[in-house]
Amino acid sequence: MCLLFQNEIFSPLLFSFRYTFSMDIYEKLAILSDSAKYDVSCSSSGAESNFQKGMIGCNHKSGICHTFTEDGRCVSLLKVLFTNFCIYDCSYCINRESNDIKRAAFSPRELADLTINFYKRNYIEGLFLSSGIFESEDKTMALLIKAMEILRFEYRFNGYIHLKLIPGASVELIEKACKLANRVSSNLELPSAKSLRLLAPQKTQKKLMLPLKQARDITLERRKKPIPMSTQLIIGASPESDFDILRLSSNLYQKSLLKRVYYSAYIPTNDDKNLPSVTTAPPTLREHRLYQADWLLRFYGFSYHEILEHRKNLDLDLDPKTVWALDHLELFPVEVNRADKAFLIRIPGIGIRGAQKIIRARRFRALDFESLKKLGISLKRARYFITVNGKYYGAKAYYPEKIKSLLTAPPERKKQKFYQPSLFDTYIPAATGEL
Repeated sequence: MCLLFQNEIFSPLLFSFRYTFSMDIYEKLAILSDSAKYDVSCSSSGAESNFQKGMIGCNHKSGICHTFTEDGRCVSLLKVLFTNFCIYDCSYCINRESNDIKRAAFSPRELADLTINFYKRNYIEGLFLSSGIFESEDKTMALLIKAMEILRFEYRFNGYIHLKLIPGASVELIEKACKLANRVSSNLELPSAKSLRLLAPQKTQKKLMLPLKQARDITLERRKKPIPMSTQLIIGASPESDFDILRLSSNLYQKSLLKRVYYSAYIPTNDDKNLPSVTTAPPTLREHRLYQADWLLRFYGFSYHEILEHRKNLDLDLDPKTVWALDHLELFPVEVNRADKAFLIRIPGIGIRGAQKIIRARRFRALDFESLKKLGISLKRARYFITVNGKYYGAKAYYPEKIKSLLTAPPERKKQKFYQPSLFDTYIPAATGEL
């Protein structure tokens, strides 16, 4: 039994919490790993790991969910809640206090033992740890810290730990957590204060943002840059537009509060008059478009005003960079042999790596259409927005509606009506994955 629970005043919640310690460890793991599946902000990319001789878990900079490091490696994390008991009653959450679901809780020792044994068996490379709020924010944060202390100091685990900070916990506990974790996060959950008041009245945007500000300031005092941080926004549970969401994300990036914002399509789990019906499909395509727009914010030099200057929501038929290009056809087509890198990466189908390849290759000779194919440029989209040695290979009628119809048409239609046989019948676009 955890010492934190000795001499506590009896309460039904505390009794129920204690009772779960007698549950089978695998039953707890099944319950608490399933409860954690709705949190998508578990990436380990960008986190640093300082190798220390004599400790285990030092083989990667990263942290049983899969995530990716900055260099593209796939790593496995034990993604689990410490407990799904919660004193909050957020309308959108499966673990809300009023839901009649099976509850469980680890002790700090159980969680540490489970993590280290999974690691030694090569099941995982790190831990993603979150929790419901048991009794109080400080008590919950203290339990999470205790589990990490056992891992770090007793088991000498030097691997990746991503900890979800508990909003409302004291700054002293936040400081301890930042010393023990490789990465921290705090979910803002909904994009506006108004939606939080309606769907999660026990929370405020200021309260949810505070741990991120505290973690940034604390770690900046100890080193030159803040600890990597992320957050999650639920998409589709509340009426905010994509413009509102991207404006919030952009402001968070500019304040150096976050390395990454995760967008989670709302999966209806509770019947509530203020939420979409449980039969409503999650807006997964909208989530995908938001990730693409977020990529433009972070790496391509776009502002949220540029991405959504003529509309409130992202186009679901085309990616946001293509939509921006169609809105600014006066800037196109651009000669691929003369454009600088800053403009090349704004051309649909040409990403950052593609632009770098083009710039390197054209130092030696002028590029032709075949050269772009060999470089892996996605000419499926790019051909409508570029010229190659002065020649245009796109649509005959150069206006947005025509180009959009070509980009969204089924492959059979494009082959029958719009391909030039000498150039395109045998062409298979390279799958670069870049915008």
